[in-house]
Formats: sequence, structure tokens, C-alpha cells
Amino acid sequence: MEQFKGQPRLPKFAVPKRYDIRLKPDLSACKFAGSVSIDLDIVADTRFIVLNAAELSINSGSVSFSPRNSPKVFEASKVDLVEEDEILVLDFAETLPLGLGVLAIGFEGVLNDRMKGFYRSTYEHNGEKKNMAVTQFEPADARRCFPCWDEPACKATFKITLDVPSELVALSNMPVVEEKVNGPLKTVSYQESPIMSTYLVAVVVGLFDYMEDHTSDGIKVRVYCQVGKANQGKFALYVAVKTLELYKEYFAVPYSLPKLDMIAIPDFAAGAMENYGLVTYRETALLYDEQHSAAANKQRVATVVAHELAHQWFGNLVTMEWWTHLWLNEGFATWVSYLATDSLFPEWKIWTQFLDESTDGLRLDGLAESHPIEVEINHAGEIDEIFDAISYRKGASVIRMLQSYLGAECFQRSLASYIKKHACSNAKTEDLWAALEEGSGEPVNKIMNTWTKQKGYPVVSVKVKDQKLELEQSQFFSSGSHGDGQWIVPITICCGSYDKKKSFLLQTKSEAHDVKEFFSDSNKRGIANSWIKLNVDRTGFYRVKYDEELSARLRYAIENKYLTATDRFGILDDSFALCMARQLPLTSLLTLISAYREELEYTVLSNLISITSKVGRIVADARPELMNDIKQFFVNLFQYSAEKLGWDAKQGEGHLDAMLRGELLTALAMFGHEETLAEASRRFHAFLNDRNTPLLPPDIRKAAYVAVMQKVNSSDRAGFESLLRVYRETDLSQEKTRILGSLASCPDQGIVLEVLNFSLSSEVRSQDAVFALNVSKEGREVTWTWLKDNWDLILKTYGSGFLITRFVSAVVSPFASFEKVKEVEEFFATRAKPSIARTLKQSLERVHINANWVKSVQNENNLAEAVQELAYRKY
Repeated sequence: MEQFKGQPRLPKFAVPKRYDIRLKPDLSACKFAGSVSIDLDIVADTRFIVLNAAELSINSGSVSFSPRNSPKVFEASKVDLVEEDEILVLDFAETLPLGLGVLAIGFEGVLNDRMKGFYRSTYEHNGEKKNMAVTQFEPADARRCFPCWDEPACKATFKITLDVPSELVALSNMPVVEEKVNGPLKTVSYQESPIMSTYLVAVVVGLFDYMEDHTSDGIKVRVYCQVGKANQGKFALYVAVKTLELYKEYFAVPYSLPKLDMIAIPDFAAGAMENYGLVTYRETALLYDEQHSAAANKQRVATVVAHELAHQWFGNLVTMEWWTHLWLNEGFATWVSYLATDSLFPEWKIWTQFLDESTDGLRLDGLAESHPIEVEINHAGEIDEIFDAISYRKGASVIRMLQSYLGAECFQRSLASYIKKHACSNAKTEDLWAALEEGSGEPVNKIMNTWTKQKGYPVVSVKVKDQKLELEQSQFFSSGSHGDGQWIVPITICCGSYDKKKSFLLQTKSEAHDVKEFFSDSNKRGIANSWIKLNVDRTGFYRVKYDEELSARLRYAIENKYLTATDRFGILDDSFALCMARQLPLTSLLTLISAYREELEYTVLSNLISITSKVGRIVADARPELMNDIKQFFVNLFQYSAEKLGWDAKQGEGHLDAMLRGELLTALAMFGHEETLAEASRRFHAFLNDRNTPLLPPDIRKAAYVAVMQKVNSSDRAGFESLLRVYRETDLSQEKTRILGSLASCPDQGIVLEVLNFSLSSEVRSQDAVFALNVSKEGREVTWTWLKDNWDLILKTYGSGFLITRFVSAVVSPFASFEKVKEVEEFFATRAKPSIARTLKQSLERVHINANWVKSVQNENNLAEAVQELAYRKY
């Protein structure tokens, strides 16, 4: 018995081939009963069978093993459920015969309220509160619903039968074969599934409406949602049908199940989950309301649907061998969701927006406490923490870098052969590299190992000296310290124009090239003062540091609109990162920022908004006396584009203008721009009188809500009370989260505390509380005290899932003092849990980085003069 404890993987004595599962959920008592018969192949001599189970009570008398070719039935002499390892150890009195047999187990469990395993979600129907039963098994929670070999490599087929109240809708991965009604209960049996991993099994039981359509080759696609909301599923249904057809072409393999259901679940921890044939979503990621959803909501629905459907091939048909290779699933699905969305909505310029994904990856990976894309997982408890920006965003970014290096056609061809070769089985990262290497003749494995097996990425420094272009790579850290990582870097370079792009691999620490070889003949004359841009269109996962001379030329090129939006974005983002790492003075960053005054591109401005807000917070900590001038400078910076867009949508304007308007007005409100605050207040009051007023369409509601909260304080609470009323009256999740995300932006600490307490009340679904952590700078301290006071409650509610990491990072990361690091460390010294260990270290590292940055800004000469000059410059 002891030899099975504390092991990362199950022993290999027995291999599951097929599960026959029967479940009977009781929605009012929030319990379920079940039985499972598992076809096993006993492949080694053993008297034990060891599989996963957690939080189930096993009916010991029901456990038996029946070999296929023998009348003898083996009863388990001992049944042990080891909760800390989540394993069920069945001890038989004698050695089991080799070969096939059936293991039978009866069990009971609780429909929990923790959004994992087999759980309950609540909804209202005709004013009455009801429960639905839902599963969420990824990464390792199928074991909370039925005993199983809960590892991705243990693929089997699944035959599912449900006993449920007759009036409810019961869904699973496969279509219904038979439904027998017996008074108040009905028995629903489903077709047997193709071979798949346990984490993709799904069951949903509740009251739903649906919309239906078919792909051109006859796959039935449905979107299910709460009764009365069916119309809000129309947009996701359109995206799903088109995307299935597109992936069939792209992967050269048809979708492998007879139907696809997508369903909106009111209580759902992640954004969505790719269960084979039954994809579950948060309402905000699947439903789109023509009248009350914003353009940003529409885009989120499209990319999330495209991401989950990509998994039907990449993840479900071909599955990672173990969680170390999670990034293969997530990085790939993230990358390909942009490919699909771009094909459906080219006007969204989604590949430019992809830069937000790579920036998130670069920001996390610039920490010493980051982790490699491929990370060793030794215990199920560690898996949750790697569902992060490294697995998803860095993963997607290195795939994009590789696709851009190998070329789109070669990449697609090789991918199709990888999927054919590994369909219905499991694969490792190396298998993908092998397919791409074979298809391209390039040393893919050698190049990519430098990106997946070590953490971090390089900054490539570039300067021109004696007609030579000198390049040097070193590991980039946001802390400014030096690492010794080295990469094989796909370099792309343009000089003076985009006519001729050069590419090569930088395989050493440094090298020099003759400048002339990068200029097209027509450009040779202008070498002396031409701009030079590396990492063209930001397709590489690395940063670039230019010397002063080259930086000045690039700034000139930005002001004169010579560069693409992706390159303008890249220069800005890299300069911000270098400034944070104290490799570039703040004065230089602010001077560069001033070159973006006439910027109109959504993605560039969106990043500029988040950079100015971060810089504003650092200056407030370092040099509070400069804040009025800094705010003035930022307001001037955004006014050009804000005035061009105005408050009201123009005839025929695009999706990106709608998204940008909201972000610009929110930024102006946060920087205290009086005209914006006054206009927002006027429109908000019109909205309170008439929820359908054209004065406050969904795209600018968040801006108005934030603006209203800027003026709220304990003696003038009207705006706060009104927003709470709107929150209570709406049943649209997107509107609720929009309000939650605005409330805590209030500068009044008492109000911030009220908002935080409200977020833990029964009025806020537990998955949504994290939206309220978006607090004002003034609210940092009160939020930290609140977190400490409520830690036990938060741990109890969120302690067994990844949402708890959001509380830690949102509350700790914004601080900027060494004293605070000590205080946080002391508090968590006795309260650390493995599930937050990595997040806590990362958050404390961010506080260190902020504190050092504050110190360097305090010591920067000429900053006050520079800020004043920028704030009152006449254009």
C-alpha cells in the first residue's frame, strides 16, 4: 500500500480500455450516486489495482474484478481511498490473471460548489432559484465524479448513462441513443465516444434553450443557454459553424464527432473548456446581446469559440502525453484561434492585436520566477498554476515565430501530417518538432529547444559602428539583472523601407554584419540617417535595445508615420520594458511616448494607455509633486485621438473604433480630465432614466462608470448607489462584470473597502469577485488589509482552483516598497499553499522591481524639467 503514496503518476499494472458510467444526480440534495464498469487489460502480475478517486465514498461491497475468460469473480479484500494523493487502492487477496477483465465500482459523491469535478451551478427560472449539475474535469478532476485513470495518456472510450428529472435537458459528449421516461425520472443513454482522455468527459443537466445550425458536411451545431437567452447564442453559433469548416480545411482532417454542443454555464471558473463535443463556457465568453454587449465582448466570444474548437483537433484528437506538454494544447489553440478569427473578421486586424498576447507572455517571462514552457509536473496539485501566460501566450508566440520563420504553407502541411500521425493517441513536444523538421528541412528541434526548455528570452542590443551593424543577445530580466540564457534567435530586419526584409538566425552571443547588405539599392544613398528596425512586425519573442542614434531615427520614423502599427507597438513596448529594468531613463521613455500623439491604431493606443497608467503609478510613488504635470501630459497625448473619435459612433465606423473609444475615454477619466468626467456624468444620468438611451451605448459604458466612480466619496455616494442598482437589475453577465471592474477605481478608501466586501457577498458569483480587485492607487493599502482579514474565507471558497492566484497577484503586485515585501512574506509564511507558491513569488518579485524603479526615478536628474516641457508643449 505504502509504495503507491506520493507518486506523480499511477502505476502501469492495468490499462483502461472502456468505461461504462452511470450517474444519478440529485439536484435538490446536491448529491449524486454512480457506478462504473471499466474494461481493463491487466498487463503485469499484481494483486493491486490503483486508480484515481477523490471526495467520493466508495461502496466497498460493490468492488469486484471479473476476468473475461473465467467464471471466477475477484472481490477486493481491502479498499483504501488515499485523499492526499487522490488515489483508490484496491487490494485483492490473490494475484489477478493477466489479460482483459471488468472492474466494477459503486460510489456516491457531493455536487460541490467549487466549480470543479461534478458541481452545481445556480440559475433563476420564473423567479425561482434552481440548481444545474455541470462537470469541469481539466486538469485532474474527473476523479471527483467517478474512479478512473485520470491521466491524459490513459485514453479510453466512454459509454455514459444518466438518470435525471424528466423535465430537464441532459447533455454529454455524444448524441443521445435512447431516452426512457419513467414518471418523474428519465434514463438517457448516449452513443459510445471515440477514444479520449478522462479530462474531456462532460455532463450537463439543467433547464436550457438552444439555437441550432449545421456545417456544410452535416455536423449538427447547437448553442445552449439559460431559458430566454437563446437569441444571444446566434453570434457564437455563426462563428462555430464557420470555424469547424475552416479547421477541417486547415488541418486536412474532418471534425471527428457527429455533433458539437456549446453551452453557457452561469458559474464557471475558467473562460471555457473544450470537452469533446460538449464545450462549456462562461456566459460572458459565449453570449452576445446585440443591444447591451460591447464590441470587445463580441471579439472575446469569437476568439474563445475559435480557441475551444481548435482543441477538438489539437488536444482532443491528438492529446499531450502529460501536463508537462500542456503548452502544446494551449499555446497552439491560442495561436490558431487568431488564424480563424482573422479569416472570419479581417477588419478586426486581429494579428495586430495578437501583440497583446505576446506582451503578456514577455512580461511574465521577464521575471526570474517565471518557468520554462515545458515544466516538470510532479503532483496533480501543481497543474493549476501552469495554466498561465507562459503556457498560453508565450506558447502561442513561439509557434507564431516558428510559423513566420518556416513560412505559412510549409507550416500548415507539416501540421496536417502531425495530426494524421498522432490522431486518437498522445504526443510530446518533440513529435511536433519532428513533423515540422521533416516538412521544412530546418533544424526545428535544435532551434525550438532553446525556447521551450529554458525560461526567459533575450534582448538583442543593436548599434552601428564603422558601417557594421553589431548585434548582441543577453537574457532579459525586468529586474535589470543579468542572466546567462542563450537562444537561437530568428532575426528579421528592415532598413529605411519595407521593400526588402532580411532574415537570419543569430546563434551566438554576438555578431556583426556589413550595414550595406541590409539596404535595397534605391536606399543605399540614405544609409547615414535611415531607420533600422529589428524583429519586423514583432513576430519574434524577444526584445530589441537600440543605441541612442538608432532610437532617435526610429522616433523620427514614428512621428512621420513611416512604420507599421506592429513595429510602432514593438518599439514602444520594448522601451517601456527597458525603462522598468532601469536600462533606459524615464525621460527617454516619455520623449518616445510624445511621438505617439497622433496615433490612431487601436492596438498601439491600447498598449500606450496601459503603459501611461503604470508610469503614472510609479511617478506617484517616486515623485508625487510631478503628478499634475504628468497627468496633463497624458491627457494631451490622448486628446488628439479622443477628439477624432468623439463620444458618439459615426456612420459606418468599424469594430476597432468602437473598442478604442471606450478605452480612450476610460483613460481620460482616470487621468482626471474634467470635460470627460462631466460629459460621462451627463450621459450616465440619461442612462439611469432610460436603459436604452442612445447616449450610453455598451462600448462607452465602462468609461462612464469609471468616470462616475472618480467623483464618489463617503459624503457623496449617489453615483455608487446608482451603479449598484444597475448591477442588481441586469441579468447580463457582461454588464455585471463591467460594473464590478469599475467600482473599485474610486479614489475613496472607504468606498473601495465597501466594494471589496460586496464582491464576496452572495450577490456576486464567486468566479466574478476577481473583477473587483482592479482598485485605484489610493485603494492599495485598504485592499491588502482586506485580503488579510478575509484570507480564511477566500481560501475556503477558492482554495482548490486557479482563481485564488488572481487574488494574490492583483493585491500584492501593485506595491512598490521593500517594507511591503517583508510584510507580505511574513503574512504568507504560515499560510502558503502549493497552489499559490509560484504566484506569490512572482508577485513579490514584481514589488521588488517596482521599488527599484521608484528609487531610480527619484534619482533621475532633469525629470521635472522634461515632464513640464512635455506637459505644456504647443503642437
